[in-house]
Amino acid sequence: MKYLIVLILFSGLIITPVFAQESKNPSLIIDTIEIPSYEFNKILRDADIIQMENIHGVSWQVTIDNNLLYANPNGNAVLRIYDKDNPEQLVEIGMGAKPNDKFWIAVNTPKEGYVVVHSDLERGWSPASKTIASYTERAGLTVNNGARIVVSNLDIGAFAIGSYSVYGMESPTDPPAVNSGSMILEFISGDPAKNPIAFFPFYIAAGVGILVGILYLTKKRS
Repeated sequence: MKYLIVLILFSGLIITPVFAQESKNPSLIIDTIEIPSYEFNKILRDADIIQMENIHGVSWQVTIDNNLLYANPNGNAVLRIYDKDNPEQLVEIGMGAKPNDKFWIAVNTPKEGYVVVHSDLERGWSPASKTIASYTERAGLTVNNGARIVVSNLDIGAFAIGSYSVYGMESPTDPPAVNSGSMILEFISGDPAKNPIAFFPFYIAAGVGILVGILYLTKKRS
């Protein structure tokens, strides 16, 4: 474990100066969005689909910092991101309330329709950590729930984020899903071929995520 801590600290030292130059790097696009709690107190059909100011394609990463205070144990916070060319193609990430902290990932594609590709009904996500979804045209979709990688290299075809929506209630008669707080989303994207050095933090983050997953599985089996 001490080696993992050293690696994470070392990666932090590397990542910081790279991102300090992000504003000078035209190949890197970054959007940070804070979503207030009341946006989750609605059902799916009432959710507003928000168009992104910037399109995030080729290689992208979405970091979810969930600081919501849920109103009841059955409350959810669901994020959907949509492909710019085909809004029916989407990725859905759901995060449930304590004490179960359920977590699921689903995709909707023209070929397969809506499919849940990962689901944990208990301890599915870590409120103390950030959830990260990353994508490249070659490697597909990978999702880390804050403790380990739960979806790896899932082929979802070409996908450029053009819009997003959030909701948290399954029925209009449900009690509010969330009391207060917010969810902070960070979208990062660009074309590594134009500036490989700028995407070095992605490689570091991926390496740390894989190492965490290996250590988790090793500890679980021992």
